[in-house]
Amino acid sequence: MTLAAFLLLFAATLAGYFINRRAAQAIRNNGMRLHSLENFHGLYSALTVLVPVFVLLLLWLMLQGPVVDRLLMASLPEGTLDGLGTGAVQLILAEIKSISRGTIFGTPEDWKLVAADRLVTYQATSTALMLAVVAVLVVVLMFAARRRVAAEFRARQQVEKITSGLMIFCATVAIFTTIGIVAALMFETAKFFSMVSFTEFLFGTSWEPQIPIRADQIAAEGAFGAVPVFLGTIVIATVALTVAVPVGLLTAIYLNEFAPHKVRQVIKPVMEILAGVPTVVYGFFAILVIAPAIRQFGQSIGLDVAPNTALAAGSVMGVMLIPFISSFADDALSAVPQSLRDGALALGATRAETMLNVLFPAAIPGIVGGVLLAVSRAIGETMIVVMAAGLIAKMTINPLDSVTAVTVQIVTLLIGDTSFDNPKTLAAFALGMMLFIATLLINILALRIVRKYREIYD
Repeated sequence: MTLAAFLLLFAATLAGYFINRRAAQAIRNNGMRLHSLENFHGLYSALTVLVPVFVLLLLWLMLQGPVVDRLLMASLPEGTLDGLGTGAVQLILAEIKSISRGTIFGTPEDWKLVAADRLVTYQATSTALMLAVVAVLVVVLMFAARRRVAAEFRARQQVEKITSGLMIFCATVAIFTTIGIVAALMFETAKFFSMVSFTEFLFGTSWEPQIPIRADQIAAEGAFGAVPVFLGTIVIATVALTVAVPVGLLTAIYLNEFAPHKVRQVIKPVMEILAGVPTVVYGFFAILVIAPAIRQFGQSIGLDVAPNTALAAGSVMGVMLIPFISSFADDALSAVPQSLRDGALALGATRAETMLNVLFPAAIPGIVGGVLLAVSRAIGETMIVVMAAGLIAKMTINPLDSVTAVTVQIVTLLIGDTSFDNPKTLAAFALGMMLFIATLLINILALRIVRKYREIYD
């Protein structure tokens, strides 16, 4: 019935639009002048129905589960949950839900079967009530919106007010989401640094995030020196940018200034396809094709190459980043005023000289933005590094060796059932905070460079 509620809302939105639009047309056909166009009257009705009912549906679906669970647990036989901890209560609730879905293991107690039937009843009642509330509300809102249709009604202003409110709400949600992410990172990072020294984490050269499972276990204290992790991230990102920046910039220059129209029509879609390939596909390509090829070539010339290397991960990541750099650089070059190009050519400069001495410097703000976006993407990439780089942190800058990265360690530390009250798990949040700070600094640097060169060429 949840789908039926959304379908009813969609149908009511369309119906309200066409009803109000036709009513406004009827007023205009009677010789009266409308303040707003007929489409705005229809949009006013559609938004009046869609926005509040959609918000109600989302809130209902968010609160339905917790409310039903609370009612169910309150209806269990008296004394059933006495003396049980939170984990045991959650296991009972999960078993009841499993029984309600028809998945039964063994022979459950009779009270669990009764509770499962009651859960099904609660869920069905809640869904039916939701559908009824939606039906009543859409009718009331459609009627209220229809009564507003009049020659002097300012439908356009009302539509703009609703749309502006929606945009402000979305912007507010984005801001508070960012604040929430940063606050969560800071809180968990502070807990980590209350257990591990900040200097050890930032300057230590040994990364072995282990914790003792037993009180008498030996050699499980762990080491949280993150320098090898940061170094591995830098090595992989450097290899990626070494591949992506020259190829991306040269591709953008060729497409923007020298490529024939037919060649551009072929290369641009290919670049867009590269940008749309999932990173897991790049990871498979790196581990199945690039890594074996690098290892075989190294062995043929007498080099010792690890099975997983920073060179394999970085080179494939560089191929992934080429479309980003190329697209940003191409757009930046296209945005340079035509007068600069015409002036350089009129003074006798060749097309190559015009590109290198006039167009490229003028497009530096956009080009720098694209390159630094690629840098942020390189240090934040996960899947390719997980599949092709390795898991062991090493103090090395050799691209033919196996290294790890910040994102790989975050994934590794958060896999499993370790609780969030020990340094091993909290180390993931500390690494995430360092990654966030690095990305923030890169963005600040990009803004400063863009602002500096924009002032020169404006």
